[in-house]
Amino acid sequence: MSTDEAALALGHSFHQGLASRDWDGLRDLLHDDATWTLPGDNTVSGTADGADAVVERARQIASYGLDFELLHLLVSRENMALSLHNTARRGDAVLDEYLATVCRLRDGKIASIETYLSDVPGMNAFFV
Repeated sequence: MSTDEAALALGHSFHQGLASRDWDGLRDLLHDDATWTLPGDNTVSGTADGADAVVERARQIASYGLDFELLHLLVSRENMALSLHNTARRGDAVLDEYLATVCRLRDGKIASIETYLSDVPGMNAFFV
């Protein structure tokens, strides 16, 4: 399997883990020292340090009922990114955002994740 094929497979597995709420499967994709950084000022913002904290962050985000629609998987020479459209409704609160989740890879696993959002104020209003 080529490097870009492996990165694409890892991206599909990451998305599948999120979408199906497969926390053990998601954990298997991460290095023990993995991090996940999200912008904003809300309950899911900031940096989760360590694979278990990253999985807990994913669990917390999913607990708000998100639909993680995969638009595109993108690869660079050494990394990959997911282009997503996340939507959810919780009472009067509505989330409708586009994002890029950039995953830096090391030895076939995810070493760090950084998420870029289209609507940080909307995220702040939703994740309270």
